[in-house]
Amino acid sequence: MELSNHTTVTEFIIAGFPSLQKTKIPLFILILVMYTLTIIGNTIIVFITSYEPSLSTPMYFFLRNFSFLEICFITVTVPTILADLIREKNVISFNCCLAQIYFFHAFGGIECLLLAAMAYDRYVAIHSPLRYNTIMNNTVYSQLSIWSWITGLVLPLVPVFLISQLSYCGSNVVDHFFCDILPLLRLVCNRTQLNEMLSFFICSFILVGSFTLTAVSYAAILIAVLRIHSSDGRKKAFSTFASHMTVVGIFYGTMMFIYVRPTRNLSFIMDQLVAMFYCVITPLLNPMIYSLRNKDVKQALKKIVCKKMEDLQC
Repeated sequence: MELSNHTTVTEFIIAGFPSLQKTKIPLFILILVMYTLTIIGNTIIVFITSYEPSLSTPMYFFLRNFSFLEICFITVTVPTILADLIREKNVISFNCCLAQIYFFHAFGGIECLLLAAMAYDRYVAIHSPLRYNTIMNNTVYSQLSIWSWITGLVLPLVPVFLISQLSYCGSNVVDHFFCDILPLLRLVCNRTQLNEMLSFFICSFILVGSFTLTAVSYAAILIAVLRIHSSDGRKKAFSTFASHMTVVGIFYGTMMFIYVRPTRNLSFIMDQLVAMFYCVITPLLNPMIYSLRNKDVKQALKKIVCKKMEDLQC
């Protein structure tokens, strides 16, 4: 239905990967494998940390939350990507598009806040090991987790509501492989300065704020690691620290590149490439880096598998 030069939009077409027509099938298989491994890896962590008594500590409580969150986060976008790769035209309704934007930013915000909480937990464990159980008691780590979820779920409500009230002109093709705020604003008829400023402010508040807290905590952890007298102990601790910082750096770096950069006038291909890192690759790395390389987690997994084998033999 047209009103002057404005259009009442009921659905959008996701542009997807127009430059990768010849490699759609291999890309589909690759992303499907990565998605499956991410779901399996994070599900294993949720299961182990829920049922193994030896992992009933704040660190594994945060890891359980984080792994569950990663399942939610990757599921918001990857099914849309896979659908685009096997269909000629990937159509999404207006309401579903808004829902995808909301949950993508909500889960992304929660992830930032949980990373900050996890970094603080590790800082307390290394800096004040004797007071760790007192500082990180049940109330503290539960509240850190709850407020991370509440804050992440509440903040995107206003920008998504404002976007739902806008009018759209002409094309309904979203230049991305999923619905996101900035590609959608390019299709709007009226002025979008308020929406862009609000989106920039909220993303900056979450990303820069949580990154600062995470960076300060890891800087303190690095100082503590460098003070370890044993070269073997220092090497082992630094290996873990470096792997954690790699994942944190990839996640925050790519997110800030998209949502907190001063200019939006970069190529569509570049935006897609960077977005692929935080949508698909980082969720795959997280379970391997944070948990499956962990000695306690591997022992707990081995214990559970052995117990199940014994039960089957009986």
